[in-house]
Amino acid sequence: MAPVAATLAPSPAVTPATSPTTVTLANVAYEKKAAVAYVTVNRPKVLNTLNTPTWADLRTAFEDARDDDAVRGVILTGAGDKAFIAGADIGELAHASAVEAEQASRFGQKVLELVENLGKPVIAAVNGFALGGGCETAMACTIRIAVDTAKFGQPEVKLGLLPGGGGTQRLPRLVGKGRALQLILSGEMIGAQEAYRIGLVNEIVPAANLIARAEQILEQIASNAPVAVRLSLEAVNKGMDTSQSEGFVLEASYFGLCAATEDKKEGTSAFLEKRPPQFHGR
Repeated sequence: MAPVAATLAPSPAVTPATSPTTVTLANVAYEKKAAVAYVTVNRPKVLNTLNTPTWADLRTAFEDARDDDAVRGVILTGAGDKAFIAGADIGELAHASAVEAEQASRFGQKVLELVENLGKPVIAAVNGFALGGGCETAMACTIRIAVDTAKFGQPEVKLGLLPGGGGTQRLPRLVGKGRALQLILSGEMIGAQEAYRIGLVNEIVPAANLIARAEQILEQIASNAPVAVRLSLEAVNKGMDTSQSEGFVLEASYFGLCAATEDKKEGTSAFLEKRPPQFHGR
């Protein structure tokens, strides 16, 4: 977890919040507009590095987004135009004992487990450096889009450490064991194009369109049946931790659960009647 040195217009399916709302946090800007929660790590003077209070603020923001039924998706980014999250706060980490470092690792892992298993799509809008804990945070998100100047890496070995926010586990699952080990063991920093080539990034977009593209993706997702979206996320996440045969059983179970919903009845009826569906998340 260490470093190297516009509003969504809701579709008819979306139940928007009654008005824009904000939650005041010290290190994270958090705002909700319509069906989207915007989470911005707000420490631009230190390249949005992660210290313990910032991890705690991220947990607070994502817990709120999880618990607010009006929120259908989250956009996570960093303040300024240099960094998404440039890694851990080395000044804090330098004085941590072995026990404190393990506790910090588990705390960060739990925050990112919350992000990964939110039950709603989370898009990482990577606007600059995503190093160490920043790369790990992006990997916990559902989808990653990045500007062409973004940089990614897990440089912890350069500090006598290893990735502690899930990097040794998520990176191989995303890009394969060989590529992951090369990045982790070398501490190499790669650009957006290479990150896209190896599958770490879903899309590269112009900086001016970064948030708008994230909103567009969330709008596409929000037009679909909410229960089906939630269970699809859960099936993929849980399936990654099981064998393929066990994953098939899980998938069939969730397929059955979806089939029992009102949204399934509405979706199939709308298709047969050649009209847009009106989903209600039931």
